[in-house]
Amino acid sequence: MNVLLCSINTLKMLYDISTVEVGQHFYWQIGGFQVHAQVLITSWVVIAILLVSAIIAVRNPQTIPTDGQNFFEYVLEFIRDVSKTQIGEEYGPWVPFIGTMFLFIFVSNWSGALLPWKIIQLPHGELAAPTNDINTTVALALLTSVAYFYAGLSKKGLGYFGKYIQPTPILLPINILEDFTKPLSLSFRLFGNILADELVVVVLVSLVPLVVPIPVMFLGLFTSGIQALIFATLAAAYIGESMEGHH
Repeated sequence: MNVLLCSINTLKMLYDISTVEVGQHFYWQIGGFQVHAQVLITSWVVIAILLVSAIIAVRNPQTIPTDGQNFFEYVLEFIRDVSKTQIGEEYGPWVPFIGTMFLFIFVSNWSGALLPWKIIQLPHGELAAPTNDINTTVALALLTSVAYFYAGLSKKGLGYFGKYIQPTPILLPINILEDFTKPLSLSFRLFGNILADELVVVVLVSLVPLVVPIPVMFLGLFTSGIQALIFATLAAAYIGESMEGHH
């Protein structure tokens, strides 16, 4: 009963986190739902960038690859290597999911530093990177949780739940809570790092507007890429952990 209550409280905490607001926001009313328009607008821009890049990548492949084709093939190979390292030999079906997570987070993070969101005026609030909003990072973390539960159940069936009493049934409460804390750590890590990076740049630009913020912005680009890699690697690791059998 205590474990069930802890799990329910953790889920309620995740739901409460999704309502957290920092500053003012711009909303759309769609039907009976209030939609966070800032996140939707910037997410659509990121998705459009990824779709256009994918179309360019597959439009006219060459036997002798061009520089652009080499770049896209390198990105795909990199994502496959991350997936294979963390998931194992059955990594193939999960490459699209891991790749989508990595590329969406990577482009979202970089868009916060490279795209001039601030020049677009809104009735309330301002535009920023999608991952600068806790709603986005919680959604990505919950998608990862659904993915590794699906991976484990599709591989082992109901036998998947046997992991909760290994290596001893005494660890049942801890093993259950672990699955609920994973999305918390994923979402807070990504949100906190991106928000902190953008706040540091904004403060430095307001204090020393010319030279000092530039190295910090380059450092932010580097850490943003690292955060995308960490999220994708952990997502793949969780999927691999849920699929690994006890032969």
